[in-house]
Amino acid sequence: MTIEKYQLFYAFDGDRNQPVILFLHGFMGNSHEFDQVIQLLNNDFYCLKVDLPGHGNTKVLGSEDYYTMTHTAQGLIDLLDNLKIHQCFLVGYSMGGRLALYLTLYFPGKFPKVVLESASPGLIKLAERQERIQRDQQIARKLERSIEKNDFVAFLINWYDQPIFGNIKNHPQFQSLIEIRTQNNPIELAKSLRLMGTGCQPSLWEKLKENQNDLLLLAGEYDEKFIDINQQMAKICQYCQLKIVSNAGHNIHFENPNAFVENLKKFLISNQPFREKSHNQA
Repeated sequence: MTIEKYQLFYAFDGDRNQPVILFLHGFMGNSHEFDQVIQLLNNDFYCLKVDLPGHGNTKVLGSEDYYTMTHTAQGLIDLLDNLKIHQCFLVGYSMGGRLALYLTLYFPGKFPKVVLESASPGLIKLAERQERIQRDQQIARKLERSIEKNDFVAFLINWYDQPIFGNIKNHPQFQSLIEIRTQNNPIELAKSLRLMGTGCQPSLWEKLKENQNDLLLLAGEYDEKFIDINQQMAKICQYCQLKIVSNAGHNIHFENPNAFVENLKKFLISNQPFREKSHNQA
């Protein structure tokens, strides 16, 4: 669908008579990011998956500003409006989780319940943001030099050496994950990283304190960095609930899809909003 400065690729899966969930993938993912999870949900939900700018088959028709979080968020709101979806649930992973939090805080009426997997509100201090921007610039340049598939695969293998991913490289489907990632264009990924990376996104920490929507925060037990971030989020956000998922690092829905779905369904299907912070093990 062509909306403003985007040609957005999206697809539906599941029962059109059930509540809609919008899924937002992580950096270097695409609309197939959550396919395994969606297969476990499609009797209970109507799942909308989309390629974010710089990923998959979505095309940015405007200037590079349209890779930023602010413009991307508005593009997704326009997509929902065009699809006549006035409200829906929202699930975002990593980069998609940062975007999902932005959408929740700036368009709260659209998203009554939101699941943030391995997400953050960005960085508070200017020095931290500047340092992160410099690091992301270096990674972007590496991506731009990885046009050949073998080079891109080598980049990805190195990417998943990061401690936040735990034991993901030992997962039996790891090679399939790599193959899906290589469907992206490294040049486009570099633009996304430069313009919607953690360093250049707006910090959402202060605005998170104002949140009135129910948020489920998910972090994997091997991802110490994001456990810490999400514990801080839960402390300042009245309507946040944190679940630490066992047998998973940063990419929970890939490493432990059954636990991911169990937590998601319990949270989204329940009619009882929670009003107390919880730090349970799942």
